[in-house]
Parts: sequence; structure tokens; C-alpha cells
Amino acid sequence: MASFVDNPNGIYPSVCSLDCPDQCGLLLHKKNGKIIKVEGDPNHPVTKGFICNKVRNMTERIYDEKRLKYPLKRIGAKGEGEFARISWEEAINTITARWKELQQSDGPESILPYSFYGNMGNLSAEGMDRRFFNRLGASQLDRSICNSAGSVGYQYTMGGSYGTDPEETIHTKLFIFWGINAVSTNMHQATLAQQARKENSAKIIVIDVHKNKTARLADWFIPILPGTDTALALGLMHVLFAENMVDSSFLEQFTVGHAELREHIVQYDPATVSGITGIPVEDIVRLAKMYGETSPAFIRIGNGPQHHDNGGMFVRAVSCLPALTGQWKVKGGGAIKGNSAYLAHNTAHLQRPDLLKNKKTRVINMNLLGEALLTLVPAVKSLYVYGTNPAVVAPAANKVQRGLKREDLFTVVHDLFLTDTAKYADIVLPATSSFENTDFFTSYWHHYIQLQQPVIEPFEEAKSNVEVFRLLAKGMGFTETAFEETEEELIDQSLTNPLNPYIEEITFKDLAKHQYIKAKAKFPDSFPTPSGKIELFSEKMEQDGYPPLPTYVPLINDSDHPFQFIAAPNHNFLNSTFANQAKHVGLEKEPEVVLNHYDAEKLGVKSGEQVRIWNERGECILKASVGDSVLPGVAVTQGLWGEETGAKQLVNTLTPDRIADMGGGATFFSGRVSVEKLPNA
Repeated sequence: MASFVDNPNGIYPSVCSLDCPDQCGLLLHKKNGKIIKVEGDPNHPVTKGFICNKVRNMTERIYDEKRLKYPLKRIGAKGEGEFARISWEEAINTITARWKELQQSDGPESILPYSFYGNMGNLSAEGMDRRFFNRLGASQLDRSICNSAGSVGYQYTMGGSYGTDPEETIHTKLFIFWGINAVSTNMHQATLAQQARKENSAKIIVIDVHKNKTARLADWFIPILPGTDTALALGLMHVLFAENMVDSSFLEQFTVGHAELREHIVQYDPATVSGITGIPVEDIVRLAKMYGETSPAFIRIGNGPQHHDNGGMFVRAVSCLPALTGQWKVKGGGAIKGNSAYLAHNTAHLQRPDLLKNKKTRVINMNLLGEALLTLVPAVKSLYVYGTNPAVVAPAANKVQRGLKREDLFTVVHDLFLTDTAKYADIVLPATSSFENTDFFTSYWHHYIQLQQPVIEPFEEAKSNVEVFRLLAKGMGFTETAFEETEEELIDQSLTNPLNPYIEEITFKDLAKHQYIKAKAKFPDSFPTPSGKIELFSEKMEQDGYPPLPTYVPLINDSDHPFQFIAAPNHNFLNSTFANQAKHVGLEKEPEVVLNHYDAEKLGVKSGEQVRIWNERGECILKASVGDSVLPGVAVTQGLWGEETGAKQLVNTLTPDRIADMGGGATFFSGRVSVEKLPNA
């Protein structure tokens, strides 16, 4: 089979590498060795040729004049972004020499990898890198910044990341998008809902803190006060039991604890829940009845509410609802928090935890990076960053940036661009794009494994994560064969997973032939919980120190600032990715803070005027957008805008780095702020 790279012209299959549940099938148009157009693959069974602006404009990103071409070493002060070109040999020798010194002087745990899923390829995000840092004995990173709180909450109820097949939601009659701006972050689920509305007269309900793009297409938008979603889920349960709209046979056969739950939710009557959530009593009753009476009914559980102090419990609670109504057994019913269990690959083969000799190696929560860099004892002396941009993305950003400025911190960044984080680095390494790599992708929404083969040559001197960690392993003197395996071997090993029968017949050769293959998945009759059933009452939760039944716990009131602050994603960036591209910035125009007209009137603020937003962690200067898109007492921003221009617009300077109730998760949305009109506005 001829390599895609060898042919300068043609149209080649690909897959979107962005951290997005849709994981679209793509077609790359190539001319004279360069990609000139990215379009969706119309034959992909789920994404069907429709793609978002982000990946549609990917050519501007991969051929951006600002893309890193060769390794760099810092020659200016940290944060100034002054660098000089060096060779790969010098870069690898510099890094490995420093790490060998640190091994002797401070121990391997003084070195910390810091990464996330800027590229969702499994080899890029959790392959040779994990092998290398395990063998090195470096501090382990708890990668819990995104969905870990909700994943643990869901696991207590369901046992694992199992949900509805999104392809079946074309049959759904009632969609509830709960805390997810799907138009911007899961567009094909929004498309399926609109198709079902057209063909089945399906209704679309959106529950959110902000009237965003998804809320504007809904048949009914229900605004809710931030962090109170658990109370609403319990209020719905109250009505379902009170009105006898539960499926008793399903509860008897497939659940444990329904009798205890029925007694427990008596306290969450609609009047009580209304007082907590800001939702009128009649709307709570109406929503419960719509959900109880409509079949198939489907809930898309978003990441938004689980970025609160009580985020794990929210997902724990809402995941009980399909069991109460028996919707798990109805085609097009049920829920999706995630579906990654259906595509679970052999992470032990891929990551090789056996290479880590000290099983008591310390683990550092990535949400606490600023705290770790400033106060941890023994100190972190070296940081290796890839697949993420913590100077912008991590909470308590001012604290993170103070840590990155430490002169005794040896920092290496491997990326496509000189990111905000890279400006603090001692060594910067140029990274390949996904279109230059061999990798495999497993969606956490649909049920397809997909293969990426290189379509273009590596950009200038850029190297993939796999290549760089092979070089680092050689430089450190590691001789294990684990660092010599090819990408094809790594993929085949990963697909050999005896614990997941759904992918047992899929190989690299099959993927090379077909590009994408669907797991042979079906919703389980027995669940990987301690009881083997859906656990409405969880003894495991009780053992772990949580209430065994879904319970509303208010947010931590961390200050007297009057506004609950929500730093939500926007439509044209993905975290900080694309925030440095002129086209995407032009599409988003400028960062804003959304305020209710009632609050704005009290502050004397009009739409378009500049306001200062601040708390003890930092401040931002943003333009106000005034209206009824949020409830009083709520301030919402969208997107992670860097500070290249010196503007005070980095919203993560305001977000707390507290840890959520479960899974070590982030609490981005549980901070409070004050807002004031600028004197010269």
C-alpha cells in the first residue's frame, strides 16, 4: 500500500484530532505535497461530512507562519519569549543532561510531565510518553482537568462509561441537553436532535446557566442557577415517583436502592427545588411530566455542571433518571455522559505502568499546578509540557505563571506554536500536527475507532511525541525494547484488550483498510458495579465517604463577591487552541462578559461598555453584553483568550483551583467575582 505522503496530489482519509466527542471523519485535499482543503467525509456513519469551523480552517493552522520550525533555547528572561535556534541534538542533550543531574541531586520525582489531549491520538497523548516517564520514575500527573468528577459520579451509578449509541438518537422524541452547549462542542448530537425534530416531531430542551447557541435552537430553554443542577435532578425524581411515572419492572430487574431513593427524594419537593435552582415550580413539574410521559427520552449530560464543587454528585444524580423511567431499554432513550468504555483499548500495553519501579511515586493533580510549582516539598525542579497550554488553560492562572517564572525550574515545551506557556520555557521543541503522524483515535461519544496515517511530511524539523520520547529514552540510556516499538506495533498491542470484547476483532491492518470500524457494542444487561446493577443506592459511595444516595450539596461560598462566575467555552476556539489564529479571533471578535440587565442597571453598565471583573485571584477587563441570557447574580464569559496584546482578558486568572467532590476534578465554575464599570468606559 503506497504511503499517502509519497503522493503529492490526491484526496486522503483522515480524522479530526481535536478534543471533541464528535471525532469527525475527514478528507484531506492535497496538491503539490501540501494540504489545500479539509472537508468532512460524507461516508462517515455519524459525522456524515459535516465539520465545524475549527477543523475546516485547519490548513491555516498547520501552515501558519508562526508555527515552530526548529528547536529553541531561551536567551531572554522567562515570559519574554526571546529564543535562539538550536539543533535537535543540542536540545535532547540539554534536556537529558539536566534530568540526569536532577536524578542525582533531587531524585526523579523532581521532574513532572504536564500534558493533556490537545491531540486526541492515543499514541500522542498516552503512549511512548507514559512509558518514558514511568521508566524515568518522574512524578505522576493526575490528568483530571476535564471530565473526571463526572466520570466518577457516573461510574458510581452505572459502573463505567456506557451510554446510548448516538446513532440511535435519531429515534428520540425528547432531547434534554443538560449543561452542554452542543452546537459548539458536540455539533453532531445537535444535528441528530434537529433531524429527529424534523422527522419525529421531537422536542429539544436545554438546561443551562446561559442562553447559548444550543439554548437558542431549543423548543424550551430552562435557565438554572449555577451549581444547583443536582437539586433539579432530585426534584424531577420527586415528581416522577409522586406521579407514578416510574418503570417499576425495570427498577426491580436492573437497579438496587429504588425503595431507599423513593423515600429519600421526598425532601426535594418542587417548591424546595425552585428556591434552590431559580426555576419556577410549574416548570419543574412540567419538565418532569414531559420526561416521564415521553418515550424515547434522551439526556445528553454535559461537562459544564461537573466543573463545580459538587460536579461529581450532579452526574451521579442525573444518571439515575433513565433508570427510573426505564429509558435504558428503549431505542433512542437513555443518556450519554460518555461512551469510552465501548472502545477501551489496552492501556497497560500502551502505557507500560510496569516500567515504574517505585509504586509509591507521588501523584500531582494537574489542577493544582500553580500550588505545586510554588509550594510543593520536595520541589518540582523540571516541567515537561505537551498537548496543553497550562499558562492559559489551568485554573488560578496568576499562580501558575508565578510558578513558571521560577529561575530554578527547568521547563521544556513541545508544541506547534510558541504558546503562552512556551514563553516561560528553557527549551522549546517543534511538534508535528496529527496529519503528519500515525495514530489511532477512540471517540468518547460515538462507537468508532479511527486510524490516522501521515498525509504530509513533517513540517520543517517538527517531530511527533512518539519520536521525541524515543530520542529522550536513548539520551537517558534506556535500553528497554518498549522504546523501540513502531507505531503499528503500538496500535496492534493496544487493540488487543481481553477486557473489552467489543473491539476484539479490530487490528491495525483492518483500520488501514477501512479507516474507521465500529465496536460491536450493545448496552449491557449486567453492569460493572459491585451489585451488577444500576446503583441508585451505592454502598461503594458510602464506603468512600459520600452519601450513598444522590444528595444536593451547595457550592462552597468562597467569598463575598456577588456574582457566580462561569468561564465557558466559545464557538471558534477549543480551550486555547485557535486563540492565536487571526481567522478564529475574527470570528469571535472580542471577549465579553454576559450580565443580566437587572445587575447591569444596578452597576450603571450598558452593553458594549468595558467593565472590570475581579476577585482575590486576579482581574480581567472585558466588554459587557447585557440582556436576559443569564439569571441575576451570574456572570458568564466564553473562550480562553491569551494575553499576547497585554490586555487583561485571561479569565482563568479568576477561576479557583479547589478540587471537586470526586475524581480530583476542576472547579472552574465555582468561583465568585465582583464587577464594576470602568471609570472611563
